[in-house]
Amino acid sequence: MAKLDLFGLVVKDMATSLNFYRLLGMEIPAEMDSEGHVEVMLPGGLRLAWDSLDVIMSFSDEWETPAGHRIGLAFLCDSPAEVDRLYEAVIAAGYEGHKRPWDAFWGQRYAQVKDPDDNVVDLFAPLP
Repeated sequence: MAKLDLFGLVVKDMATSLNFYRLLGMEIPAEMDSEGHVEVMLPGGLRLAWDSLDVIMSFSDEWETPAGHRIGLAFLCDSPAEVDRLYEAVIAAGYEGHKRPWDAFWGQRYAQVKDPDDNVVDLFAPLP
């Protein structure tokens, strides 16, 4: 039986993408910014990877950049205030907001930002 072990993102600019995910708490060594392939181990053993377009094109020359919302990533924050703080930190760092923080009807403080490759990334925390 197969087991999900890794999920990956294809990125236009490795350093810019890794800096974005560092803002969200990912521990990624700075020396990885110039690599074509980067992996980090997540709690629970699943791996997250980033591949540059050059790496992808080296074995898949027919690859085309997808259009539209193609992956959903959500980061659990420590508190509703952390959702707000993190959203503002991402915007202040020059990345794009998608939806400002709000109290969602399902009982969470929620916000959405875009990573450098236009993937929508959710930030959330349970409301008290």
